[in-house]
Amino acid sequence: MAFRIFSPAFAEGASIPPLFTCSGADVSPSLEWSGEPKEARGFALIVDDPDAPHGVWTHWLLYDIPLATHTLPQGSTAIGTAGANDFGKRAYGGPCPPAGAPHRYYFKLYALDVASLGLSPGAKRAELDAVLNEHVLAEAQYMGRFQR
Repeated sequence: MAFRIFSPAFAEGASIPPLFTCSGADVSPSLEWSGEPKEARGFALIVDDPDAPHGVWTHWLLYDIPLATHTLPQGSTAIGTAGANDFGKRAYGGPCPPAGAPHRYYFKLYALDVASLGLSPGAKRAELDAVLNEHVLAEAQYMGRFQR
């Protein structure tokens, strides 16, 4: 079975409901995954927008997600360790693009060969990227769109 991630909140490639954006409650959508490699020891999640005006914008960094976890409930805050997003918060920050064309939001889940990446809470994207690449066994992604 292939490693995959999905959200029951919206279809792959479809519009992300306002509830999960700055136009609504700005809570994270529920996510589910399966099919990780048998060598996996943990997970990391990155949510970003490659269409942001000044380059990729990071909306959520979550790492040291336990191997037994295969679901992040809507509004999840208690699973794994949160890094600092580009809003400067250690939490999910939903889509909030400028008015205009739709942006794509990628939910990228990584199966890792370690249970912990050894990062402190609040690590920035560059810190996560620096250690993440050494430990990735597989990657799954899911994309949604949003425009204002």
